Amino acid sequence: MFLLYSPIIVSLFAIAFVFYLVTKINKMPVAKGKAIEITKAVQEGAMSYLKRQYKTIGMVAVVLFFAIWIFFGFQSGAWVGFGMALSFLIGAFLSGLSGFVGMLISTQANTRVAESARKGMGVALDLAFKGGLVTGLLVVSFGLLAVSCVYFVTSKSLFSLEYLIALGFGASLISVFARIGGGIYTKAADVGADLVGKVEKNIPEDDPRNPGVIADQVGDNVGDCAGMAADIFETYSVTTVAAMILGSLLFAGKTQFILLPLFIGTVSILTSIIGSFFVKLGKTQNIMGAMYKGVAVSIVLSAIGFYPLISNTMAGQNVSVMNLYLSTLVGLVVAALMFVITEYYTSKKYSPVRSLAKASETGHATNIIKGIAIGMQSTAYPVILIALATIVSFWLAGIYGVALAVMAMLSVAGIIVGVDAYGPITDNAGGIAEMSDMPQETRKITDALDSVGNTTKSVTKGYAIASAGLAALVLFSAYSQKVTELSLNKGPGFILDDPMVIAGLLIGGLLPYLFASFLMQAVGKTAGKVVEEIRRQFREIKGLMEGTAKPEYGKCVDIVTKAAIKEMLLPALIPVVVPVLVGFILGPQALGGLLIGSIVTGIFVGISMTTGGAAWDNAKKYIEEGNYGGKGSFAHQAAVTGDTVGDPYKDTAGPAINPMIKVLNIVALLIVAFII
Repeated sequence: MFLLYSPIIVSLFAIAFVFYLVTKINKMPVAKGKAIEITKAVQEGAMSYLKRQYKTIGMVAVVLFFAIWIFFGFQSGAWVGFGMALSFLIGAFLSGLSGFVGMLISTQANTRVAESARKGMGVALDLAFKGGLVTGLLVVSFGLLAVSCVYFVTSKSLFSLEYLIALGFGASLISVFARIGGGIYTKAADVGADLVGKVEKNIPEDDPRNPGVIADQVGDNVGDCAGMAADIFETYSVTTVAAMILGSLLFAGKTQFILLPLFIGTVSILTSIIGSFFVKLGKTQNIMGAMYKGVAVSIVLSAIGFYPLISNTMAGQNVSVMNLYLSTLVGLVVAALMFVITEYYTSKKYSPVRSLAKASETGHATNIIKGIAIGMQSTAYPVILIALATIVSFWLAGIYGVALAVMAMLSVAGIIVGVDAYGPITDNAGGIAEMSDMPQETRKITDALDSVGNTTKSVTKGYAIASAGLAALVLFSAYSQKVTELSLNKGPGFILDDPMVIAGLLIGGLLPYLFASFLMQAVGKTAGKVVEEIRRQFREIKGLMEGTAKPEYGKCVDIVTKAAIKEMLLPALIPVVVPVLVGFILGPQALGGLLIGSIVTGIFVGISMTTGGAAWDNAKKYIEEGNYGGKGSFAHQAAVTGDTVGDPYKDTAGPAINPMIKVLNIVALLIVAFII
């Protein structure tokens, strides 16, 4: 009985542990003096943006709530329609709540990290990681709790799986809005502040004279924290749902195959909590090594725990326990190797970033060319890894084995998102230390933490994209199985000599490029408005450049907020509307082709943009450390240009591909019964 309801019990335990962490964080002292005013401005800006964003998304969610209720009510009865609409609302609410709470803790932890840096690196790292872990554990515990509760409440219903699909759609919808809106906000503010501050006025990053710095600090939280949390919550939830659907369709009447994905998530929440206690600085003071140690412990403990779990759950079933177990190990290996691969292409320690810094010596153009080339090249190893993982896990246990591999990979998301959310906390802490004139020793520690934070954000984005690609493959498999089931096994399948499949492939392949182009243009347009406002303030506010007058920070925050909300609507509707149009006009074969086409190009676009953008960022930082002429040199000027181009690559368009391809798949699952 405990095993059956362990997903709910462990989720509630993890939420209780999160409240314990929040209590410990809030007991730490906050920074004093100027830092109080800066922190308050960041908190108010982030809260203002999220309120506007969720108000806009809420209106869309309410419309879809009634649309789902009416649409499915006509087909299956009013109560079924209401149940699906309610499941949709639960998924949407928890996705938004994950990002909101994560952002709230991030804006509370940043000032405390800046203050704790006075006591040394170890104290500051511990606090920053705890702040990130709050977000990570909330994402997985909310995801597991939502899917488990909806399943157990509706398990006796004939429409149990449809309720789960509606839950996944709700999570997906909020995720794509959060990723797009947060991404536009954070990079428009960052680019606008950098173009005037660092390029035109030649003042340092996070200089309090720059009117755009508060908007930039706010953006770190609403993009990298709230956006990432909603993204991984959605990936975690829809992957669990897809694995459960496959278990139901492939092994009819055998609930063990439906419940196993939930149990895998349960084990890894516990191992993530245990692993978090191993994030401690050693004698070498290696910050990245300390966090890798925690991730490694979580992965190893999960690998140990999965075998008895699977052997106990599958007792008496005519399946190979070892093959199912090995499939989960494949997923854990992919998670670990994606960290290694992405760090190689984005860390200052390795040749790709250093060669990009070297290319900056010969000018802006060679920096851009090299950065694009590194982004393209960085797709090779991840795609080969994903292909091998798919082949091996399928060979071991069929498409269900692939589903278990993806579930295992995502099961350790608690500690991995914790590592990611550490990034915006330390970024803000560094900015607060800089703007409030904290002692040089303190700023040295916050700078070291922030430098590692750039790498952690990069490697976790690589993990997120790989998991999104594999999750989308599992969702497509669920769609394919549903098509076969609904057509009474007489469906023609998805074959390449079918013109509808080819048409779908081409349309699907187009979507990530079209989607990314909208986001890049949105960042450019919004950043242009920020640049105009910052220039106006430097021109009109006497004494601003000299530091004797105070900038009007709120005006930049307001400009970016309004523009981000406006610009996010059109691209967010693309993955919702296009599959509906293709499905109803061209049919299920074309829709299946669209899903595969979007997955293939989406993985390439997502990886190349996020990795290339991160490489540009760290090449600039490598030069700023004194290499190739250091700050103010010609190479540094070229690197700043590359970093500015790379900002919307790595933090707006690239990461937003993740939820986009999953929304396409979940919408297809939702409408498949109507197009057969």
